[in-house]
Formats: sequence, C-alpha cells, structure tokens
Amino acid sequence: MREIIHMIVVLSMICAGSGALLVNLKQATKSQIEQQVLTYVQGPALLSVLSDRDNDPIADRVKVGEVTVFPARKDGKLVGVAMESFAPGYSGNIGVMVGFDVNADELLGIGITTQTETPGLGTRVTDPAFTNKFKGHDLKGMQLTSKGGDIDGVAGATYSSIGTVDAVRKAIDTYNSIKPEIEKALRAS
Repeated sequence: MREIIHMIVVLSMICAGSGALLVNLKQATKSQIEQQVLTYVQGPALLSVLSDRDNDPIADRVKVGEVTVFPARKDGKLVGVAMESFAPGYSGNIGVMVGFDVNADELLGIGITTQTETPGLGTRVTDPAFTNKFKGHDLKGMQLTSKGGDIDGVAGATYSSIGTVDAVRKAIDTYNSIKPEIEKALRAS
C-alpha cells in the first residue's frame, strides 16, 4: 500500500511539473508564434488587400474588442481597414482577410488566409478569378448568385464558395457594428 501511495505522489509531481513547464513554454513563445502567423499566414493576404497604402498595417494594428483591425493610411489619412473572419467550408474553417474602403464603404478586396479545402476544387477559392469578384463590391447584398446575389461561386466547390462568402458577410457585419470604435481606436493610436 505504501508503494502505491509513493507512486501516486511521484506521478502527480511529474504531471504537475510537466503541466507547469508547458504553460510557461506557451507563455514564453506566444509573441513569437503571433509574429509568425502575422508574417506568413495573415501578412500575404493582408498586404494584397491593402495594397494602396504607405504605412505598415501589421505594425499599426489595433484591437477593437476581440477583433484585430489593420489600418491602411495614404498620405497620413485613413483610407482602409482590414480584418480576418472565418466561416465553415467543406473541410473546415476558411479564413478570409477582408479589406474595407472607409470612404466609399465598399470592399477593397479579400485574401484567403487559411483553408483546408479539397485540392483542385475547393482550393480554387484562393484563385484571383474568384477573389477579384469582391473588389469594389458594396457592403449590402453580399451573396452567391445561386442565393440571389451577384457573386459567382466556384464550379464544383459549392461549400467552399458558401464558406468564403459567409466569412466576408461576417466581416461586413463586424465592420458595420464596430466602425465608430475603429475610428476612435485608430485616432488614439
């Protein structure tokens, strides 16, 4: 009986020590992981969406509630913002970076940040032939043509197209709901 209690105590100490080590490791690498995601996952999509700017949107990003907003400035004036949104596709969530023209209240464009769609079919939502359909689109009526909208989906990739449009629609809803807070946060920064 004494040996069992000893083994339980030793095993509990090993588990507690391992847990504490993992928590500290996660905290120590959190900023490095965030920087890698910004540079290699969100960055390429973000920079393509906010192409006409003279600032660094990644360095100038601000948090508005739970949303990270990336501003685009031209000659010192705010011309656009971008934010990432997610929606379910065929094989998992599709991440979409959505850019907004703050003066015209229309989309600057979209860029796919993450997706695990079927190669050759669903992955075509990343092609410029599909993503360019969003440039200059107003913030109302965002929907696929099969649902009464004006965005043609990718043939053979219905779920992927729906997921992408849903992510854009979520971003539009978020943008419209936090637009005053975005302006305040960017003035303060």
